[in-house]
Amino acid sequence: MNKPLTTLTRFGDKISTLGALVATAGCAMCFPAMAGLAGALGLGFLSHWEGLFVNTLLPAFAWLTLALNALAWFSHRQWHRSLLGMIGPVLLLLSLYPWFKYGWSTYVTYSALALMVAVSLWDLFSPANKRCNATCTTTQ
Repeated sequence: MNKPLTTLTRFGDKISTLGALVATAGCAMCFPAMAGLAGALGLGFLSHWEGLFVNTLLPAFAWLTLALNALAWFSHRQWHRSLLGMIGPVLLLLSLYPWFKYGWSTYVTYSALALMVAVSLWDLFSPANKRCNATCTTTQ
């Protein structure tokens, strides 16, 4: 019934999470662990666009992930999945802007990225199915 919405939210979440990881891999100064991994994978050339990645793409992908996880609630009606999917991007955005001046914001950033990847993998291996309420009828 909500096939286009389900497909958009399911694959959009994975693409935006992957985009956030690639954006962090391009900034060696801000994310040394991700830059080391990117260098090992042959993505060291991304460091030339460090400013674009951190200032534009990383927040854009975080906003996209946040919006798609909020929109996913309409297709599967599982608030715990949507809430868990929205915590990572919110923490990432908070660590990039208001908390950036604190030393512990790096830990929040890495935790947010790890949570975004974990939720994406959870959704990939155990997709959400629509939960019905009392007024919902199922046809088989």
